[in-house]
Amino acid sequence: MSLSSSAATVLADLDATREAREALYIHFHQHPELSLQEYETSARIREELEKRGIDVQTVGKTGLVATIANGEGPIVAMRADIDGLPMKEVSGKEYASTATQVNEATGVDTPVAHSCGHDVHIMGLLGALEAFHTHRDAWSGTFIGVFQPAEETAAGAQDMVDNGIADVMPKPDVYLGQHVMATLPGGHLGTRPGGILTAAKSIKVTVHGTGSHGSMPNLGVDPIVLGSAIVMRLQTIVSREISSMDPAVVTVGAFHAGSKSNIIGDSAELLLNTRAYDTDVEKQLHEAIERIVRAECQASRSPKEPEFEYYDVFPLTDNDETATGIVRAAFDENFAGEVIDSPPLPASEDFSIIPNHLDVPYVFWTLGGFNDLSEAIGNHNPAFAPDMQPTLDRGVEAIVVAAGAWLFPKN
Repeated sequence: MSLSSSAATVLADLDATREAREALYIHFHQHPELSLQEYETSARIREELEKRGIDVQTVGKTGLVATIANGEGPIVAMRADIDGLPMKEVSGKEYASTATQVNEATGVDTPVAHSCGHDVHIMGLLGALEAFHTHRDAWSGTFIGVFQPAEETAAGAQDMVDNGIADVMPKPDVYLGQHVMATLPGGHLGTRPGGILTAAKSIKVTVHGTGSHGSMPNLGVDPIVLGSAIVMRLQTIVSREISSMDPAVVTVGAFHAGSKSNIIGDSAELLLNTRAYDTDVEKQLHEAIERIVRAECQASRSPKEPEFEYYDVFPLTDNDETATGIVRAAFDENFAGEVIDSPPLPASEDFSIIPNHLDVPYVFWTLGGFNDLSEAIGNHNPAFAPDMQPTLDRGVEAIVVAAGAWLFPKN
């Protein structure tokens, strides 16, 4: 690795801060919190920023915006998501999470783990803020850190928008984000212009039948038969209605109906999920789903119209071509041989909600978290826990280099 002179100056303390950053990472890893309940996480981030003299403001219940104003120049914002997942960690790490938290919506005490790597994202942004704050002589402009809650439920970015994030930060010239993944070698970086993460929506479909005794199906309308016909017909949307040039997914993840073997119930519930890299394709998927469901209900003599509830809405992550080119050139200059052309990824994010609201270009990239890809564990797996190094260091370096493409003096 051969860092540019400005990047090398800003990152000069990386070795000296490593032990403290690793200890703080372990703290966050062991104390994950549920979406929009990241109270202690937010408080600790604020504590770390304030003791370094970095200005920080709360947005909503747990969102934070940290700002370092350093004279005239571009304005760069960088986002890190901070919530955990409702699952038990089984990574085997000696610092594995054993935390539980009561879900405020359900009242249920549930295990919580950072099985998506948001603790890595927190540490990358904290490290970059510290580096930029310490070495103000190497850059000019404004660097903003956005610590966003509730990415996992697609609620956090919108919560910060609704609570006035635009009022507590200057409008950035570019909005940046990174995500640790198991899909590229440890310490490597990957990005692409255009669609990098899918738009996603979940849909609860309720269809109605007419109850009857199991021995007299002719007197009822069987919602299980109706739902089964819908499930099979939905499989034709991608294979027969979407162009083979446009990747798309329609998944039926759950089918709930009935209570006893000899009772025909009066309703069935299907839980669907869609993914697409194009908003027009996504619209086509949803129109087809509703058309098929309504047609099958009519064919089955359903006594009531079906009901559709859209939730967990993740927008398309569509990297700006010009800004992505700038970040990619900076990565290639500083991390030669460790940067890849990312393929489109089927995962989804709420990252783009804030820059879309602010009407600014954005760039999202991925960070390899496992040194041995043959042993890499996928995100959201209960065993997911990235190798601490070089992941933590590269997370800081990547942010500094990407933001520096705007903030560092031009030769």
